[in-house]
Amino acid sequence: MSEIILSIIAGLILFLFAVNHLSETIQLVLGENAKHWIMKFTSNTISSLLVGIVVTTLLDSSSAVIIITIVFVNSRLLTFRQAMGIVLGANIGTTVSSQIIAMDIGKYSPILLLIGFVMLLISKSEKVNATGKVILYFGVLFFGLYTMENALEPLREEAFFLEWMKRTEEPMSGAIIGALVTLIIQSSSATVGMAIILSKKGLLSLAGGIAVM
Repeated sequence: MSEIILSIIAGLILFLFAVNHLSETIQLVLGENAKHWIMKFTSNTISSLLVGIVVTTLLDSSSAVIIITIVFVNSRLLTFRQAMGIVLGANIGTTVSSQIIAMDIGKYSPILLLIGFVMLLISKSEKVNATGKVILYFGVLFFGLYTMENALEPLREEAFFLEWMKRTEEPMSGAIIGALVTLIIQSSSATVGMAIILSKKGLLSLAGGIAVM
């Protein structure tokens, strides 16, 4: 049991590490051109919506996208209409991120790790290095999820764990558990990721997953 717990913790740490570093690294890659591209691709509501979806999927943080949008609105770089499109897109982007997590991409994470590492190793360009870091962090993120997924497999045979997971089917209990986990690890993305993994393993029911998320 201790090995399972340590593996889950290790996977969670890798996931959180990647999420926390992805945002700042992507901003570094975009550089000062970020404002230019945002202004260029938010000329109408539809394009603003798409920008919100894409950026949130990349950053894996709708909160960060919304905060950046508020800053741009206050700076009069974006209109209210443009901001609404981005915010709506950010909420959709969150579901896209969850769908990506639900796919079995974790098994291919070593490829991303290798590509990112090689780019960091052979390039002396700051932009290329930053891009390599983004790819590397995505690899770390998916590898963390893959580690947690494999660690949870033996728990399918543990009666006490299955009994505990049944409690999440009660809306209030599930919501409290989800809120507490998110409060502790300070990442709703990680909570959603773990809920998806548990569901894939048959350890979390649909009702429980909805309550937790």
